[in-house]
Amino acid sequence: MTRNELIEAHLPLIGYHVSEMLSRVPSHVSRDDLASAGALALVKAADAYDPATGVPFNRYAAIRIRGALVDELRSMDWASRGTRTRLRKMTSAADELTAKLGHAPSREQLASALGVSVEDVEAAQEDASRRVLSIEGYDGAVADILPDRDPSPEEAVLIDERLRYLKGAVAALPERLRVVVEQVFFHDRPVTDVAAELGVTQSRVSQLRAEAMLLLRDGMNAHLDPAQVVTAEKPGGVADRRRQAYYESVGVEAHALATVSVLPSADAATREVARTATTAAVAATVTATAMATAAYAVSLSRVTPNEAPVEGAAALA
Repeated sequence: MTRNELIEAHLPLIGYHVSEMLSRVPSHVSRDDLASAGALALVKAADAYDPATGVPFNRYAAIRIRGALVDELRSMDWASRGTRTRLRKMTSAADELTAKLGHAPSREQLASALGVSVEDVEAAQEDASRRVLSIEGYDGAVADILPDRDPSPEEAVLIDERLRYLKGAVAALPERLRVVVEQVFFHDRPVTDVAAELGVTQSRVSQLRAEAMLLLRDGMNAHLDPAQVVTAEKPGGVADRRRQAYYESVGVEAHALATVSVLPSADAATREVARTATTAAVAATVTATAMATAAYAVSLSRVTPNEAPVEGAAALA
């Protein structure tokens, strides 16, 4: 079989190995680039093949084609092998520290675990977040190959609304529950530190966190999706009134946030009126909350010595 006959007979090898390689690489990798590299490798394999070795040509050509595809992928990669190795080590160390500490490690902790400086860790993290796009590698417009992940105007409005009510629900939480939510989720502090600061056990902090999650869910649903709110066991009872007062506080806080978000575009008089109205609404809510708290204090005075007072979400349940 002649050189050209060998190449023509084994052309399907290129398509097979290119398809197999594309299934394991990012979608932006060009099939044409890999196919060109594979075709060149097939031609070189035909030129260098020696039947006297006893190796079938299809096996010899497959090895050359796979090697050429790997080389082509490496040439597309902005990062060197050393950079990739450092990134893998950092990722592995971060996973181990996260499992050990119970939270994402800081740069200082990563640097100590890897035995490098903080500057080296920051440089590696910057490399990990870098993305390089070769415009010459595409025939069409860049906008056609980059997915648009930005939310639509309608989605942006809905997301903004949910965020406002989430912030309002957090602000309206009982103090201890709010502290737990802010420290654990906003400040990313370990449960052990929060428990030590509050003078309680770790399991108690976990309970408070779970109670806060239920309150936040119902507080947001009361305004955004009332059908999802759990019905009280005794509608109109003391516990139900407390929860309703919390829901109202969530609405006031969310409304205040919405008012503040539009203040910069308003004139001084409009901003003053908005602030006054918001202050009045908050004052009314504080009064209602104070009345509920007073009623709760009265109920505590009737608790027998063998009973324990409840706190947080349990007080609202």
